[in-house]
Amino acid sequence: MEKKNILKGVLFVGIGASIYGMLATFVKLAYNEGYTTSEVTTSQFLLGLVGLLALNFFQTITSKQKLSSPNRKEVRNLLLTGTSMGFTSLFYYIAVQYINVSVAIVLLMQSVWFSVVVESFLTKKLPNVRKVVSVIIVLVGTILATNLVNESLEIDWKGIFWGLMAAASYTLTMFTSNTLATHLPVFRKSIIMLCGGSVVVFGFLFFAQIGPLYFDGLKSFYLNFTNNTEHIHSFNYSILWKYGLILSLFGTIIPPILFNIGFPNAGLGLGSIVSSLELPVSVTMAFVLLGERVIFIQWIGIALILFAIVLMNLPSKKKLTIAVAE
Repeated sequence: MEKKNILKGVLFVGIGASIYGMLATFVKLAYNEGYTTSEVTTSQFLLGLVGLLALNFFQTITSKQKLSSPNRKEVRNLLLTGTSMGFTSLFYYIAVQYINVSVAIVLLMQSVWFSVVVESFLTKKLPNVRKVVSVIIVLVGTILATNLVNESLEIDWKGIFWGLMAAASYTLTMFTSNTLATHLPVFRKSIIMLCGGSVVVFGFLFFAQIGPLYFDGLKSFYLNFTNNTEHIHSFNYSILWKYGLILSLFGTIIPPILFNIGFPNAGLGLGSIVSSLELPVSVTMAFVLLGERVIFIQWIGIALILFAIVLMNLPSKKKLTIAVAE
């Protein structure tokens, strides 16, 4: 691969990760204005679908060659994979309701070691020493980054739970989306996956906000899970132009496009290292725009997590020898 292509890949992945890292801060700002999780996720996925459909239409009419189309099996698998995208956004945004953005993004990054566990399970092989060490470093870094060592800190365990659920769902998305229907154009593949995610998001909108407003039976069932009825009201359409556009661009349109362009050029290992920029960008945005307090020990924890990601993705000596020989 030419050097300029590697640099191009690093640039695209880095920009994509940085943009994605800003997302949770805007979600928190939307919450501060009284918008619900249902409204935030619905606006993101709805406008994301509209944007991707427009981009796919433009690509179809301007392409000089016929673009690949998915078969029924690929459509079904992509829709199922897309549901994990919907759950990731949903769980992550619920977590942000209970905990700081800086803590939520650290929990989402637990997908680093979740993926090691899943990989070992699928391949039926134990991870090598370097991966085990990396996982240990991630866990230590997480304890510091979430400030769990502070005995006086009051942790909302609901936020911790939903943050870890987001990490688990994100891990599933990463494992499946990179192997399914790789021959499809980026926009077509993303649209199908986004449709799968939209089913989850729209279903949550009905169950948690719109449905209980009109159906007493559903409201009674809903109250078995929570006593909070403040967000049971009609959909606030102002979210679409206040935050929906930026959420869809930063969450479902720009980063996936940049990643799909960048990763093939940068390579999976280097791309994974660069994509970890999402962590410091997210924490910095929360610090600057939301005024979230991030103490020195938390920055040390973040640095440890970034180091573990680099360590996990560095090529082995064998691969380096092969690369030099070529």
